[in-house]
Amino acid sequence: MTELYTAHTSALDAATLEAARTLLYDVFDDVFDEVTAEDWEHSLGGIHALVHEDGELIGHASVVQRRLLHGGRALRCGYVEGVGVRADHRGRGHGAAMMEALERVIRGAYDLGALAAADGAADFYAARGWQLWRGSSRTLTPDGIRRTPDADGCLYVLPGAAALDLDADLTCDWRDGDAW
Repeated sequence: MTELYTAHTSALDAATLEAARTLLYDVFDDVFDEVTAEDWEHSLGGIHALVHEDGELIGHASVVQRRLLHGGRALRCGYVEGVGVRADHRGRGHGAAMMEALERVIRGAYDLGALAAADGAADFYAARGWQLWRGSSRTLTPDGIRRTPDADGCLYVLPGAAALDLDADLTCDWRDGDAW
């Protein structure tokens, strides 16, 4: 039996959080050279979508609040992190189900959604209505605004109430590890 549920980080027990962290480290071990503690930390503090099959965690995604600067405004953004499904359970709609749950949260609570798509995931997000950010990316560091050219071409937004110019600059708030 497959079950999807959502919960805030504060409502998840230590065992569930550890299972989610382990799942993401396993999923992304093949994609990235290294998954860091900061990568996991970026997934915390918001709403998690979790898929269990027969009591075992097979999928995780979360949305956390961030501030994005665009068009002279600070926008409240639902930023998607830690989307992963165990390899032997992919292609069964679990990722889509998790994203549907998080997109409801984004549409109900934020000015827009945003995420940095991993290689090979862009088509998945585009098919769901996420739009490629064509403008340049930046981050607001302790030393001022800095370009983040590595993020260009992989940022996607889910438009909401805020008017967006997809060809303009987009600046994210500062955090340890990867800016985006």
